[in-house]
Amino acid sequence: MTSFRNKGSACEGAAEISVDVERSEELRELERHGLLSEVSRRRFMQASSVVAASLAVGLPSFAEAEDAVAPGSGSSSVTLKVNGKTETLSLDPRTSLLDALREHMDLTGTKKGCDHGQCGACTVLIDGRRVNSCLTLAFAAEGAEITTVEGLAKTADPKTVEDLSPMQAAFLTHDGYQCGYCTPGQIISATAAIAEQRKGELSIVSWHSGQSERPELSDEEIRERMSGNICRCGAYPNIVAAVRAASKGASA
Repeated sequence: MTSFRNKGSACEGAAEISVDVERSEELRELERHGLLSEVSRRRFMQASSVVAASLAVGLPSFAEAEDAVAPGSGSSSVTLKVNGKTETLSLDPRTSLLDALREHMDLTGTKKGCDHGQCGACTVLIDGRRVNSCLTLAFAAEGAEITTVEGLAKTADPKTVEDLSPMQAAFLTHDGYQCGYCTPGQIISATAAIAEQRKGELSIVSWHSGQSERPELSDEEIRERMSGNICRCGAYPNIVAAVRAASKGASA
């Protein structure tokens, strides 16, 4: 007599055969209509998602292992000159200039926005040239003169508008900000934009307007030269007005 277990095994085997037959017929039908490659792509994407999810589950243990590394191991010494002051730091070689300024030098005026070089909130000057500090390694800036928004004012501890740089004063006078988060990067970038224009450096607007020699800093020029700095509040008209005023040597 066939046991219940054997009967179950026989039924299961028959079911599997039936499923295989149906699957084969389905595959032939899909192939006949040219849809088999699409099914394969979907299955590949599904498998990829499963693998990605399984890897994500393992990330916490990886982070814990990384945290277990002794503090300071793998760090190197770097000397940065920021706003006229020189400071030697012990940093991981992968540290960005932005993180070095904010986390290690307590210069929090420079903001971390997108951290991908797309918003301009982290703009600083390196030897007078504006750069995105989130995309610049701290070690790459060694030996250069770095200027942050804290270093623009005429005094180390400004108390009045007169103590500020012309650009800082112009932003105050023209309300060139709302939430203020992007403002440090805007001011730094605007300061550099005026310096670039005065040296005769051109923008795409310069070429389109035919002013290929010392172009005037028109509103169109200002918008183009400041296009790398994003203001999510939309204070652009006032920013343009502030830059225009500062370019003329006045804050109003």
